[in-house]
Amino acid sequence: MNNKNILRSLILLCIALFGNVNANAQDSWSQLNPVNYAVTSLAIAPDARAAGLGDVGAATDPDVNSQYWNPAKYPFCISRAGVALNYTPWLRQLVSDIDLANITGYYRLGNYDALSASLRYFSLGEVLADDMTIRPYELSADIAYSRMLSETFSAAVGLRFIYSDMQMKDDSTYPGKAFAADIALYHNGYINLGNHESQLGWGLNLSNIGSKISYDQGNTSEFIPANMRFGMSLMVPLDDYNTLSICADANKLMVPTMPTYKQFVNDYLETYEPTLAPMSQEDKDRAISTGSYSSDYNTWLNDEGYYNVSPITGIFKSFSDAPNGFKEELQEIQWSVGAEYSYNNQFFVRAGYHYEHPNKGNRQYFTVGAGFKMSIFSIDAGYVISTAQSNPLDQTLRFSLAFDMDGIKDLIGKRR
Repeated sequence: MNNKNILRSLILLCIALFGNVNANAQDSWSQLNPVNYAVTSLAIAPDARAAGLGDVGAATDPDVNSQYWNPAKYPFCISRAGVALNYTPWLRQLVSDIDLANITGYYRLGNYDALSASLRYFSLGEVLADDMTIRPYELSADIAYSRMLSETFSAAVGLRFIYSDMQMKDDSTYPGKAFAADIALYHNGYINLGNHESQLGWGLNLSNIGSKISYDQGNTSEFIPANMRFGMSLMVPLDDYNTLSICADANKLMVPTMPTYKQFVNDYLETYEPTLAPMSQEDKDRAISTGSYSSDYNTWLNDEGYYNVSPITGIFKSFSDAPNGFKEELQEIQWSVGAEYSYNNQFFVRAGYHYEHPNKGNRQYFTVGAGFKMSIFSIDAGYVISTAQSNPLDQTLRFSLAFDMDGIKDLIGKRR
């Protein structure tokens, strides 16, 4: 079996999600130390509105696609129910057959609570291996319950099933399965700015807190992208028809950083190999430059250093385990800012910027977007313009089509 062909789509996906390395931005290859995780498609934003805002969504005005960003926003939706279809042709700079499809919907049970659900399917295209065509894919399905706890504050919990089938047909590789939960909070209040009563919101979403995933029936396992997202949003009505919203998100993966070989030699080697005599720093530097303990390093990673760390332990470790200390922990935070102009709540123009540190992936890009909304449906588009060289995310285009069930119900009632 041609492993190079089989892994083609996975490699392309990792290039996009773990970053494109700009040699001019790096002093050396050793500086690149992204946070590694499996089921990388769970980190892809599904909808066009947030995509046009630089991938911001934790505290933006509630809409039908809030399930991915912050399900606690649903009780604040004006409509009783809604459903959205989202489509992203992915990595079009490199290939033509990788895409993400997503369907999301919600239903408000009363004035204070709501049920919501989504289904996403990520196709890694067709891969030719040993004269046969395989189609690896990743799928997730989730459901959430949200409730308004006061006039301005709400909370939500969600459950998710994850299935990843890389379709490497051999005796050691199998589809991976995992379960995860989300916990979300949202606050939506009002403040006076001059003569305008403006809407101020903040949101927090802890997502994909759950089991690890294994592709060899539990012999080894990998982390899924547990994530913490915090955001704020300010919506200012300029007059009766024009509105401006400004929003920002900070995003931190709650996945432990894999210890580097240098870190292993300096901090863990003598503990892991107690038979070694105390090593001077000169001996350690020599071991680092020659890689003489690389086999011990790999064994340690599989034993206690990384892969056998439990998911909950990994979440707590993720806030303090970066090899270069607090400075590198800050580098692991991704920042997004966006602005949305609305005319009569029908026409929308959006722009945003997303920043990820070069050592952690170097995904840096501007986004633009537009939308049109009527009483029964809305349509949105978002577009990525990369600012980092040779970024396969450049020119990524997303589409969203959403339906307002109240609007459809009113239309049917009028025709009767």
